[in-house]
Amino acid sequence: MSGQKKKALFICLGNICRSPIAEGVFRKIADDTWEIDSAAIGGWHIGNPPDWRALDTMKKHDVPYNNCARQISTKDFNEYDFIFGMDEENMRDLNRKAPKGSKAKLFLFGDFDPEGDRIIRDPYYDSDSKGFEKCYEQCVRCSHGFLEQLAQGKIK
Repeated sequence: MSGQKKKALFICLGNICRSPIAEGVFRKIADDTWEIDSAAIGGWHIGNPPDWRALDTMKKHDVPYNNCARQISTKDFNEYDFIFGMDEENMRDLNRKAPKGSKAKLFLFGDFDPEGDRIIRDPYYDSDSKGFEKCYEQCVRCSHGFLEQLAQGKIK
């Protein structure tokens, strides 16, 4: 992968809360050798911006974001090097959708949290923005954790 951009895709159920935050945070933390995007398992929110609380949380932390929701496609599994699910249900769906022999390595994003908080908080049904803040904090830790393990050669 040296010399060419590495590609990471972040997945959650609807692509309006967790995966946009993960995408934005990773883009801010990673260097410019990365191509980064996010997508949904389901197609309910295609073309919509993230939830306003997700956008507010990113703005509060100076994380620029201007993407809209899209659904994961079969070609994504061969376009991206790494695809990260936010919870175990996402991982089951990703493993089921992945074509045989596809290039992407599938990871539970929370497995890279040094605090061991494996499931990225889904704040969609919350009545306030506290869950979005927790999601943001988890994404910061997981982004750093993944990039450190990659740099140390623990991930091929």
